Amino acid sequence: MNIEEIRDYCNSKSCAEEGLPFGPDILVFKIMGKAFLLAGLDRTPMQINIKCDPEKAIELREQFPFVIPGYHMSKRHWNTVILDGSATEEQLKEWISDSYELVIFGLPKTQQKKLAEMIGK
Repeated sequence: MNIEEIRDYCNSKSCAEEGLPFGPDILVFKIMGKAFLLAGLDRTPMQINIKCDPEKAIELREQFPFVIPGYHMSKRHWNTVILDGSATEEQLKEWISDSYELVIFGLPKTQQKKLAEMIGK
């Protein structure tokens, strides 16, 4: 996936917001003000940071050389995925969706309820 495909996929998530809060080189996607994906636009190959269950994060790092501990993030909860063409579109979509869901799960119950009302669930 390239940055436009990642951007489209992230924006397809309910109530996702995108912005450049850290400057023009880091694109951030959030849900209810909490980041679920950060994309470094100034690196070649491009890299994304995604939230991950701590046990799964270790498994992915062991299984895939293009998955490393989160750059400038909590190494326990975030992975950096190097987009060198090794990851499949399905893998990336699954990992992005997992990150989105983990962030929602970590929200306070009041925000989860508000989000559910906004989504219409």
